[in-house]
Amino acid sequence: MPIFICPQCGKRSAHGDRNAGFSQRPRGCDKCGYGFVFELLDDYYPASGAAFFVCDQEARIIGCGKGSYELTGLTDIDVFGRPVREVLGLEFGEIEDPIAKTLEWGVRSTGHDVKVRAEGDLEARAVADIFPAYDEDGGMLLVLTPEV
Repeated sequence: MPIFICPQCGKRSAHGDRNAGFSQRPRGCDKCGYGFVFELLDDYYPASGAAFFVCDQEARIIGCGKGSYELTGLTDIDVFGRPVREVLGLEFGEIEDPIAKTLEWGVRSTGHDVKVRAEGDLEARAVADIFPAYDEDGGMLLVLTPEV
């Protein structure tokens, strides 16, 4: 049975279907009511301080979830519709861009060291895990776990 994770509250759940009932509407969170959850092909356990960002197929932020304000100091209103790399000031130390890889190939990309400088704030180091949205619209879930 597939495992799903909610970007808003972080609840994991197992369901036999990606859709809500017999409709084509994506499955939502049973706990907090968020509009959709992300399917994880392998079980994934985010750290307690992890920040969740939901992005569309163009890597623009369409929702901030659990831990995002604590990491960045930014609210949904501050970031909605803006490119995730720009607003969070993401700098991956790698040649290949893991966000582009996830969006282009529809594969998860985990364990990437990243520098986060949200809106010119102080630099923070984090580990980025990126998961594709398995629906017709594309998109992704970005999970940033701050390094301690």
